[in-house]
Amino acid sequence: MAGGYKYFEAIEKHAGLLGILTAIMVSIGGLAEITPLFMRAHEVKAAEGVKPYDALRLAGRDIYVREGCYLCHTQMIRALRAETQRYGHYSTAEESVYDRPHQWGSKRTGPDLARVGGKYSDEWQMVHLRNPRAVAPESNMPDYPWLSQAWVDPDEIAQKMKVLRMLGDPYTDDDIAKAPAAVKGHTEMEALVAYLQGLGIANEPTNPAAQKPAEDGSP
Repeated sequence: MAGGYKYFEAIEKHAGLLGILTAIMVSIGGLAEITPLFMRAHEVKAAEGVKPYDALRLAGRDIYVREGCYLCHTQMIRALRAETQRYGHYSTAEESVYDRPHQWGSKRTGPDLARVGGKYSDEWQMVHLRNPRAVAPESNMPDYPWLSQAWVDPDEIAQKMKVLRMLGDPYTDDDIAKAPAAVKGHTEMEALVAYLQGLGIANEPTNPAAQKPAEDGSP
């Protein structure tokens, strides 16, 4: 026992050695926690009906990221009754496989936007982006009037889609070839609204049990 204590005493008296051994143990513990999650993350597949963003929505998503919308709006509905009753089905990893980076967010100054698609008209969204107080008098959201004057770059969108295809998004050559024409003549405002209007429309998870008919034939 006394011999073993000498080793502990040596470690306690040498700060450098203590630091090195601490770093080793923390690294081992971190790898034990992170590695399984990292491996599982690569197993996540797109849910049925979830497709990569079309050209205009992809441009809108990039504008959403550029303007920092995720700093005040999450796209992550937690599996809590209060949240699902207000926002809809809780968020799943499968519906965000084509988000790079994902837009889950961490702060909810404004409402969650995971299922906002179709909740308001295009006109409402544009008015809201130009002057949020026009539709929500108590809103502290900033104005984005310049988006109506800026145009989406047709040449840039095709390059983005090529890069995303390299990362795993299933864009075809035809999708990429048609992308410039799909965004040409559209403002950044229109692209951002297109992105918002698609959130939760085609990628909201469904409950298979709820769709399965009863055995007695009743709905």
